[in-house]
Amino acid sequence: MKKTVKVVGAVIHNDQNQILCALRSPEMSLPDYWEFPGGKIEDGESPEESLVREIEEELGCRIHVKEKIVDVLHEYDKVIVNLLTYHASIVSGNPEAKEHAELRWTAVEALNELEWAPADIPTVLHLNNRN
Repeated sequence: MKKTVKVVGAVIHNDQNQILCALRSPEMSLPDYWEFPGGKIEDGESPEESLVREIEEELGCRIHVKEKIVDVLHEYDKVIVNLLTYHASIVSGNPEAKEHAELRWTAVEALNELEWAPADIPTVLHLNNRN
């Protein structure tokens, strides 16, 4: 039986209604796919707490986590990913790619032009439908 991994992703908005997209680096699984930054939920953490911690580790900035967007279950070859995505905004610092190959602010209507990791696609579709 496949293991299920619980992860969180932040849909970080700026004042120009753009969203921060992160390109997975060659060292990561699923390299060269775009994703919403975030990571694994550690034992004893709420999804919101883990998202704040992960963004601080990966991007070097602090965020304010807002409402949940979607709760996705996606089955990959070796693992099942349970991804919770949340709207978020930066409260301090400037995001920098510490683990990712690239960060890019992208207009919501242009999200479809990027090649997304499969688990992130339902969030992209949801964001497109809200526009």
